[in-house]
Amino acid sequence: MIVGLTVVQLRSVVAKILAVLETEHERLTSLDGQIGDGDLGITLIKAFRELDRTKDAWPDDVGMALMQGAGAVSKVSSSSFGTLLATSMMAAAKLTKGRTEVAWNEVPGFLDKAVEAMMARGKASLGDKTVMDAVSGAAKAGAGKDDPAELLAALRQGTDRAMAEFRDRPNKIGRARIFAERTIGMDDPGMVAFKVMIDAV
Repeated sequence: MIVGLTVVQLRSVVAKILAVLETEHERLTSLDGQIGDGDLGITLIKAFRELDRTKDAWPDDVGMALMQGAGAVSKVSSSSFGTLLATSMMAAAKLTKGRTEVAWNEVPGFLDKAVEAMMARGKASLGDKTVMDAVSGAAKAGAGKDDPAELLAALRQGTDRAMAEFRDRPNKIGRARIFAERTIGMDDPGMVAFKVMIDAV
């Protein structure tokens, strides 16, 4: 019998992502510095160090754990990407509150809801070449997957496809839009960050 997503697994995910970010955050910051504020890696390492520091105190309720995690991210990061990360976690928290286990096939729906929340908060749209395009691509690829290994593989494939699709397009939102022509042929830093997190899991 396949066990669904629990807080125990959320804690494991945080630890795995943090371990990768400890070596990848400088690369993400450098990449972001070419077309953005240059704070992406710093934002993520601070966020996941705080999540790791607080995760053992999370309750067994998946939704409440995600809400506490969102609060932890907001506490240490006021950057745009930090805000979007916290917003995504809150969106998923609302769908999982009161539950100690969540079926894996619900995860793509959580990603879709996160995209909706991020678009509302960040005033961006799908097609603008942002992290939202990568998250949406992952959600579409993962739809209907009940097995966690198959789901993760599909999420990674969807992320990779989205990055390939948008690589030769210009960024249309945020500071990156100022360097629109320069961003053609470049991966969006937010998309790269999402890929780093998905691959870490």
